[in-house]
Amino acid sequence: MRFIARSLGIAATTLALTAVSGTAGAAPTGPASLYAPSALVLTVSEGTPEDGGAVLRAVTLTCAPTAAGTHPDPAGACAELLATGARLDTVTEGGAAGPCTREWDPVTVTADGVWQGLRFSYAHTFGNPCTRDNGSGTVFDF
Repeated sequence: MRFIARSLGIAATTLALTAVSGTAGAAPTGPASLYAPSALVLTVSEGTPEDGGAVLRAVTLTCAPTAAGTHPDPAGACAELLATGARLDTVTEGGAAGPCTREWDPVTVTADGVWQGLRFSYAHTFGNPCTRDNGSGTVFDF
């Protein structure tokens, strides 16, 4: 019986020391645990901003602290935003030049919200849905 009581005393002392010293898996505290929020609402609308076209699709994208939202590929979209420094012109222009007609059927993409703690707003109008689909990135691929 003494052996069991002594073992329990050692176990209780070990638990108390662990509680005082902290654990390896604990979340960091102080300035290192803070992050600047990055959350955007992305839309695809018909027409130009001046036309006030109807929103065809809208998704949410949160990149900090983790990639999440209703975007079909939040991790890919966040990685693309981080790689380009959130310069969306590099995402919407260029890309795979597929065959598109030159018809004028405008489609506008927007991104509004907060990026790395600062207010963020972006809009770009494509000549037609085909040119939008030929964009190089995943941010507006929904």
